[in-house]
Amino acid sequence: MSSAAASPCAGSIALRQQRRCAVLPLPPAVVVAAALLALELLALAVPTAASAGFRCSPGSRPVLFNFGDSNSDTGGMAAARGWHLTRPEGRAYFPRPTGRFCDGRLTVDFLCESLNISYLSPFLKALGSNYSNGANFASAGAATMPRDVPFALHIQVQEFLYFRDRSLELIDQGLSGPIDAQGFQNALYMIDIGQNDVNALLSNLPYDQVVAKFPPILAEIKDAVQTLYSNGSRNFWIHGTGALGCLPQKLAIPRKNDSDLDQYGCLKTYNRAAVAFNAALGSLCDQLSAQMKDATIVYTDLFPIKYDLVANHTKYGFDKPLMTCCGYGGPPYNYDFNKGCQTKDVTACDDGSKFVSWDGVHLTEAANAVVAKAILSSQYSKPSLKFDQFCRG
Repeated sequence: MSSAAASPCAGSIALRQQRRCAVLPLPPAVVVAAALLALELLALAVPTAASAGFRCSPGSRPVLFNFGDSNSDTGGMAAARGWHLTRPEGRAYFPRPTGRFCDGRLTVDFLCESLNISYLSPFLKALGSNYSNGANFASAGAATMPRDVPFALHIQVQEFLYFRDRSLELIDQGLSGPIDAQGFQNALYMIDIGQNDVNALLSNLPYDQVVAKFPPILAEIKDAVQTLYSNGSRNFWIHGTGALGCLPQKLAIPRKNDSDLDQYGCLKTYNRAAVAFNAALGSLCDQLSAQMKDATIVYTDLFPIKYDLVANHTKYGFDKPLMTCCGYGGPPYNYDFNKGCQTKDVTACDDGSKFVSWDGVHLTEAANAVVAKAILSSQYSKPSLKFDQFCRG
């Protein structure tokens, strides 16, 4: 398998261009201060008074559209690139490879289960797809920038618009379309992207310069929401990024000493950047909510959820919070940049349910289940609306 397939996520799309965009009026000092405070306290997203809630017509079936990277890719990039993934991918549930970079279900799969709908089919998967409850545009390696390369967030939104127009065109012709106009209007639009952008910045720049380059990334997410809104979308669910400093892939990077490690063994600089990004993204969602008064925009902070997988790993039954299940090299991280999970001489652990990390970048099914449960609690969301109450079937 190619190296791109072996490690499709963090930093796989280079930041080859920087676009000048209208950005949030948020001074870097404010962002940094918020980041440090949130990291030290592991503060939960502060609940606010719930808005009127998601707008769904009585009797509507749930429809979900997802945009993101490999954390929520259910097989899109594998279909696009013709990647023939092999076991142990998918072994814990399906039990065959499905194009997911995981031993089983992703967080988005558990969220679909909460809505009593089938798992989302990738937009790019030609055979065996079912789009009656939505579609997944997420693609491994995706970032927000550069915006015009496959399969950046902007391209994913353009794919959605093509999907919507074609569906409505079929219905207008008296044929069967997967989703009608009401379905698109009532649908929930979920965005989970930014990890690859932040990781790429951290690989090349010091912390202060990384934070200074957040605005163009946020501008792309803002543009995606505004484009969807201008085309009739009204229900949005937006995820912040996770604890990047706890990924075995990042911890395996050679370092001079351990001064940047926190008490749980995670990289403080990477996690500070993740918290700072999430603070700015949460602010952006507040601004968009104020502008789009007839829309519901829920922001969910994934950092405290995913950091807790490491900080309190025994609570969830994990023995190896910083070690890769399907990797190479042994302790402490079992991660080798030249040997991904699909490499021939790489073997997986016997029991993935004891590990947080599947391949050094992506979570195991067991960890994804914990993340989904926390999301469904609404404790980390603002406003604190219940995800599984959205047009529940």
